[in-house]
Amino acid sequence: MRDTRESRLLLVLLIAIAFALITVDIRGGEDSPVDGARQTAATVFGPIENGVSYAVDPVGNAIAAVRDSGERHDRLAELERENASLKAELGSDDRGRSRLAQLDKMLKIAGEGQYGIKGAEVIAIGAAQGFSWTVTIDIGANDGIKRDMTVLNGDGLVGRVTTVGPNTATVLLANDPDFTVGTRMEGSDELGFASGQGDRPLRVELLNGKAEIKKGDRLVTFGSQADKPFVPGVPVGVVSRVDPSGGDLTRTLYVTPFVGFSKLDIVGVVVEAPKKDPRDTVLPKKPRPTPTPTVTVTVTPGVENGEAPADGQFQQDQDQ
Repeated sequence: MRDTRESRLLLVLLIAIAFALITVDIRGGEDSPVDGARQTAATVFGPIENGVSYAVDPVGNAIAAVRDSGERHDRLAELERENASLKAELGSDDRGRSRLAQLDKMLKIAGEGQYGIKGAEVIAIGAAQGFSWTVTIDIGANDGIKRDMTVLNGDGLVGRVTTVGPNTATVLLANDPDFTVGTRMEGSDELGFASGQGDRPLRVELLNGKAEIKKGDRLVTFGSQADKPFVPGVPVGVVSRVDPSGGDLTRTLYVTPFVGFSKLDIVGVVVEAPKKDPRDTVLPKKPRPTPTPTVTVTVTPGVENGEAPADGQFQQDQDQ
């Protein structure tokens, strides 16, 4: 277009119209007459964005299958079929194989605990400054996610949902200092409360100050009333240190969590609690200790260079 007087007038007119629409939109708030056009654009372009995302990410398709399928057992069966085809698609893609392994582990926990889950991807992390440990996942209210739902992955307890948007949700991680969860000790069933300490081990206060606990013992979630915010039986961590009892009413433990909070990727939100408390059955089997072979070497006094001792020397040794 040539720089004529008419073209300049047209440009000024278009700018004026744009400012007018912006003003009407701001003043109109939720009742803005422009809102319909904005929602139409979101409706048109939203599915296109999601479609492109899942077309280039086969693991994303499996996660979507976890989200959208109906009954729990049907969901697991569908995912098994999905995973079989994914193994062929991923080929030598190291990241794809890693994410597939994460998904397999999470499905194993869900199956053993009989948790109904919706799969999700971590798409953002909160600032760790000031001991604020949160992540954002790519599912929300439109997927049936609600506040105070348990979040797990293939290793164990990740956290709980705190804020829910239409298509995303915020998860408070179990190592945040504002996080507290009831726990049950494996085997002894001793109850306690675990609190986050940032990048340090979880601090657990056992209700029984005389409980016999040792390093290496493991914990799971005790569960909450109506299963919110926590369902029972989710693996929490392993005891790394035990404070002396000292006659106190409670016993303090320090627990290394099973989950690596700095490398979260594939997670699951528990949308259906188990009908029966799995207690500690979801914990992985403890590795059997490998026996260390010992070799005993007996040295005969007076034997050098492989020579047998003289008869007199042997008799002298016997007499001694």
